[in-house]
Amino acid sequence: MSAIIVSYNVKDYLLESLRALYSSTDIPVEAIVVDNASKDGSLEAVRDEFPQAKLHRMKKNVGFGRANNVGLEIAEGRFALLLNPDVMVASDCVGKLADFLLVRPDVGAVGPRLLRPDGTRDLAARRAFPTPAIAFYRVSGLSRVFPRSPRFGRYNMGHQPVDKPHEIDAGTAACLMVRRAAIEQVGFFDPAYFMYGEDLDLCFRLKQGGWKIFYLPTAEAIHVKGASSRQETNRMLYEFHSAMWTFHHKHFADDMPAFGNGLVWAAIWSRWAVLTGWANLTKNPNVSP
Repeated sequence: MSAIIVSYNVKDYLLESLRALYSSTDIPVEAIVVDNASKDGSLEAVRDEFPQAKLHRMKKNVGFGRANNVGLEIAEGRFALLLNPDVMVASDCVGKLADFLLVRPDVGAVGPRLLRPDGTRDLAARRAFPTPAIAFYRVSGLSRVFPRSPRFGRYNMGHQPVDKPHEIDAGTAACLMVRRAAIEQVGFFDPAYFMYGEDLDLCFRLKQGGWKIFYLPTAEAIHVKGASSRQETNRMLYEFHSAMWTFHHKHFADDMPAFGNGLVWAAIWSRWAVLTGWANLTKNPNVSP
């Protein structure tokens, strides 16, 4: 089993993530760290504490998906755990995810229950694909007003029990175990995404390829969230909304009239303008997309 961690100037989180990874399972783990040109001594620190890990330094920050693709090319495991450096897997998390893929050959990817440090759930652990309608319910706030509605709350699948395994459209590449055979069939991450959206796109293509995606709540991990993105708030807000448009244009635009696509484009970039303006006005690096 391989684990791929893409890191960017988060040395302390990276070390904690690796400590949790190595202590979480008795399964031999091939840990691969792909560093996006960090300047905080991340790779040197990993080399000192975890000499068994495979390290690859990028010459520049090429983005999340491209860096993961480098790790996937190196990985030799039957399964690959995509893992953010700000995610700490709980005991047996890795083993439970791997066991699930072993007994379910129809599943291309499985993700755990993700919790924030304060114990609240990271809703990105189970998502529906952001069709124009579902994206509208989320952006308009209807999903927050009716979080358990199968229609309005579908994006974060609030209508599904949080404590039982179930099929989902997509998990999050912050912590997602994928079957090597499945991603070799549909292709690795699309390099058109710099950061954000690439995991939705991968899961979309897995579904198109006939694979299932599952959420497994008995496996747990803690996600600090935003450790890298807070370093460049404006850039990350731009990349998030750019990814929204890329995903829509790639998967849904052909089935919509030009006017409808124009409305989607306007909604995405209006939202970007509002959030970016608010982030700059408040000087708040935690403005969430």
